[in-house]
Amino acid sequence: MKQPPETGAATAADPPQKTIPVLRLRDPLRWLARGGRDLLATPGISLFYGCCFWLMAIVLGAVFRSKPEYVISIASGCLLVGPFLAMGLYEVSRRRECGIAPELGASLTCWDSHLGSMSMLVLVLIVLELIWGRASLVVFAVFFNTGMPSTTGVVQAVFSPDNWEFLLVYLLVGGAFAAVVFSVAVVSIPMILDRDTDAISAAITSMQVVFENTGVMLLWGVLLTALVFLALLPWAAGLLLIGPWLGHASWHAYRGSVRWADPPGAAAVP
Repeated sequence: MKQPPETGAATAADPPQKTIPVLRLRDPLRWLARGGRDLLATPGISLFYGCCFWLMAIVLGAVFRSKPEYVISIASGCLLVGPFLAMGLYEVSRRRECGIAPELGASLTCWDSHLGSMSMLVLVLIVLELIWGRASLVVFAVFFNTGMPSTTGVVQAVFSPDNWEFLLVYLLVGGAFAAVVFSVAVVSIPMILDRDTDAISAAITSMQVVFENTGVMLLWGVLLTALVFLALLPWAAGLLLIGPWLGHASWHAYRGSVRWADPPGAAAVP
């Protein structure tokens, strides 16, 4: 008679076990410190990506000042390019973690074997961004007292007490969309690079991380937002350093937020 397999025995087909650890409030600072070490260890590669982020910000700002009606289209293009640039930084940090020498060429092409998953995830982000653009127009139309604003009108609205309802609703709606995008993307892209998983599984894992460690991930989101805001002043020059720094740190945020236990005998992915 054929014996049943031994309980707990691992086979080559066993998938790696995923766990989401309990994070502590000091963990985001550790991620930033480790990202800073990656930045200092690879200054040339990091500066290249910093220049890419800086150029995107300059283009977006120029379009906002001259042709604000095209901002949504340009922002969609940045959302299309940005995740692929970020994956390059994750690859640099991944290689350093594995003891492999980082290479600019390898970081620029690391997405080619994950194109299907990355394209699906980027599509989801673009759809969310387009929905936010439509929702923001509705908020302007309903709550902005002087009609649809120009670029100058937007700046005046921010400081005008007459539009406090508009500001409140705009911040609430924008915050809700930002929370959704953050929850979907915070660890999904590095997970696709690390485990070659599909976009849906990566997005679900990312949301699980946020749900199970809400306070810590909220702090991480606040730190990211604050540092990006500082990087934009003046002339977005801070993105030259802060952009790649946050990219490296985001890899360590993923590594600290999702743990994997490969089955016995499984070989590590180089």
